[in-house]
Amino acid sequence: MAHFAKINNDNIVEQVIVVNNDAILDKNNKESEKIGIDFCKSLLGKNTNWIQTSYNSNFRKNFAEIGGTYDVEADGFYAPQPFNSWILNEKTFNWEAPVEYPSDENYYIWNEETLSWDLVTE
Repeated sequence: MAHFAKINNDNIVEQVIVVNNDAILDKNNKESEKIGIDFCKSLLGKNTNWIQTSYNSNFRKNFAEIGGTYDVEADGFYAPQPFNSWILNEKTFNWEAPVEYPSDENYYIWNEETLSWDLVTE
């Protein structure tokens, strides 16, 4: 199955749909993103913007998710920023805390007020 993301004019992902691979094959039986985009537009409106995304993150950095962003220049998707202090890693397109996650066996959650990882005790 192929996946396509609908993006608005600000490159924010509004919808992600699954398309049968047969619907995106060219005359040589090769998958074509262009054919997939045309298929999405025929179903959901000519004035919509679609881009293919990879469920396994094999291309375009990450799988598109609603509320995430498509970076045209880098040709990649990234999730919404989880916290104001987190920084986008421009190689992986994943958000990273300003403080590294502790390397012990415990579980922690991010505390935006203290900019630190808090130990979960429950």
